[in-house]
Amino acid sequence: MAQQPKPVPKLVVRNAVPADIPGIRALMIKAYPSFGDAAAYSEAQLRGQMHQFPEGQFVAAYEGQVIGYMATFRIPESLALSKHDWTTMTGRGYASRHDPQGDWIYGMDVCVDPDFRGQRIGQRLYTARRRLCQDLRLKGIVFGGRMPNLARRWNKVGSAEQYLELVIAGKQRDPVIGFQVRNGFEPIGVLKDYLPADQESRGYATHMVWRNPQVSAQPTSEPARVMRRPRTVRVAAVQYQLRAISSFEEFAHQVEYFVDVVADYRADFAVFPELFTLQLMSIENRKVPAAEAIAALSSYTARFKEMMSNLAVSYNVNIIGGSHPTREADGEVYNISYVFLRDGSIHEQYKVHPTPNERYWWSIRGGNRVNAIDTDCGPIGVAICYDCEFPEQVRHLTDQGAAILFVPFCTDERQSYMRVRYCAAARTVENQCFAVLAGTVGNLPNVDNMDIQYAQSCVLTPCDFPFARDGVAAEAAPNVEMVTIADLALDSLYAARQGGTVQNLKDRRFDLYSVIWRGP
Repeated sequence: MAQQPKPVPKLVVRNAVPADIPGIRALMIKAYPSFGDAAAYSEAQLRGQMHQFPEGQFVAAYEGQVIGYMATFRIPESLALSKHDWTTMTGRGYASRHDPQGDWIYGMDVCVDPDFRGQRIGQRLYTARRRLCQDLRLKGIVFGGRMPNLARRWNKVGSAEQYLELVIAGKQRDPVIGFQVRNGFEPIGVLKDYLPADQESRGYATHMVWRNPQVSAQPTSEPARVMRRPRTVRVAAVQYQLRAISSFEEFAHQVEYFVDVVADYRADFAVFPELFTLQLMSIENRKVPAAEAIAALSSYTARFKEMMSNLAVSYNVNIIGGSHPTREADGEVYNISYVFLRDGSIHEQYKVHPTPNERYWWSIRGGNRVNAIDTDCGPIGVAICYDCEFPEQVRHLTDQGAAILFVPFCTDERQSYMRVRYCAAARTVENQCFAVLAGTVGNLPNVDNMDIQYAQSCVLTPCDFPFARDGVAAEAAPNVEMVTIADLALDSLYAARQGGTVQNLKDRRFDLYSVIWRGP
């Protein structure tokens, strides 16, 4: 008799993945109608949460629909039990203050579809978070809980502290506090100005804790480490010489040569320079007007993407494909960095800030999306040349979890190059990240704006004791075609973020300033 297939469960609680992002955003808008559109995290914030601490983000899904979401991250006890506000603690919703060595879980958010309330969805999410805390052998869970009836009772109670006392004594009903207490949490105080936008709670929150009994009984136990990323990542910057060629096949042969080289050195990433595909314009062997050049170059886009993706898969190396000007369906030209991962997927990062020359010669428009890209070595960011001279853009990538910044560049003389390099070095210090720069050398006499090139490709690190002297892990000789390779110790980077000589990310003053990304 044929065995019947096991029924697929209708309701599951699991870790959130990027494909859940649209569903999570729709859920939050529905669950918090009083907040309006501000109720939902942006796509970038949700990516940041998943990148920072993937094990700590949960969804409840019913027949594929997201009906519950819970966001968490790890923090040290000194922060967990201190007075704080939501914006500062969560890094404005990106979970960017996640500490891999933190001994407490911080409950950043939880919401449930109103249509499914009464079916213990919140309880299931709380249980998943509690199990995570126990599996990691952490001290407990802490968060700021809403007080949704406070505003209505304010004239009667006079203060948030008095309101909390009445709720605990059973003389005042609050559905949120009551639910949390029934789930084993205890209030240890009130957090003022925790979330000013929460008008129902008058900006207050209950400081809630749940203490892990397994750890309380064994105070000397060490928190478990969850390693998601490799300890060391090998990167290669290809300092590529532009020279006249006669066919696309000749271009493909040159590119494959360098991919083959870096694969022999077992590199995890290879980065090519910005605009290196303009070499294809030399096939015409004549002076090509700028408008005609861009149209001709766009005709190579499909072949270029297919070639690079095949190389990434066959040579087992993630490739940042420099950048390639592309005319899109709207008729506009964009400078796009295509990122080819060795799993066969292709990602895009548009240049956000075209230079005056790019706008003049090729009418290039700026993109408006800046997304960290998840790879088998953790999330990365791409800032094309001029983009790395804008600190807000790289901070946005760091908030999403990027630890390595790839900077394909194309500069014509030393002053231009030094602007890119100095700014990339500044980004590594202020974001405590690595930066890998790759530029073009040589010349293309018949291509407008590509007459001369200057480059000294390099791999830059933060300036602290665990890293290379002068913050330079490796650098090429100027204006010579070559490959620069370096190993980047991610463990050292994360340790420096939490306990380095300076701790730029942790020490940000969210009460004074922040980067608010208005793009999609």
